[in-house]
Amino acid sequence: MAELLRVALVQTRTPATAETGLEHIAPLIRQAAEGGARMILTPEGSNLLEQRRDRRADALWPEADDPAVRGLRHLASELGVWLLIGSAIVRSEVEGEARAANRSLLIDDRGRTVARYDKLHVFDVDLPNGETYRESATVRPGEGAVVAATPSGPLGLTVCYDLRFPQLFRALARAGARMIAVPAAFTRPTGEAHWEVLLRARAIETGCFILAPAQGGTHEDGRKTWGRSLVVDPWGAVIARVDHDEPCVLFADLDMSAVDRARQAVPALSHDRDFAPPAPVK
Repeated sequence: MAELLRVALVQTRTPATAETGLEHIAPLIRQAAEGGARMILTPEGSNLLEQRRDRRADALWPEADDPAVRGLRHLASELGVWLLIGSAIVRSEVEGEARAANRSLLIDDRGRTVARYDKLHVFDVDLPNGETYRESATVRPGEGAVVAATPSGPLGLTVCYDLRFPQLFRALARAGARMIAVPAAFTRPTGEAHWEVLLRARAIETGCFILAPAQGGTHEDGRKTWGRSLVVDPWGAVIARVDHDEPCVLFADLDMSAVDRARQAVPALSHDRDFAPPAPVK
């Protein structure tokens, strides 16, 4: 019988500062480790969620100084677990431009940061219910995709809105990813309509396990997030789910041989073909 990898997804309702963010999430990570998880994943904005412009700048820290990031690195080392900080919103100045980075950080069981990924696709939308989001106003998008080595196999990194771009997921799978993380803070309207169906589609398209820890509920800055963290297997079946928005820990046991079975049954990753784009319709 294949050895199973026990993972834990931490669902949170992150506060508006990194100090309180650490206080909120640390007990959940301890619970995950006590439950036997060898890899623990947290949502987007695990250090803080603050979209109020008059407070956001003062809330941000550089990655090296962020209290939540530093605390979570120490916690990973103390517990002896691999920890994906789904993302930390950190100060990032490039050529004098002080936008933030929405950065996923993979921490090994000695507390070392072994991979970084800055969210490629920023969330600039006008929703049908009147909500407007302009993430690009405060967050600089990343420039490259990342697949990170872990003791349990290669892990592809994405963040939230990246979920809507299947070409990214396919590129991660073709680069060797057998698991893909989708930490998120989905809005309630888009989460209710699209969250699960998109996660299942990305699993089917890539033959990967999809690990999707989420924020849930009403936050200090007024935003409302969907929750409903999920784990999807490479055949597209949901094997673990949260059916609410409350902070909690979701466990799943992954049979990594399922990746090979799915890809052998439908070897679509080996069937890609270059093609000429269609002519625009006028």
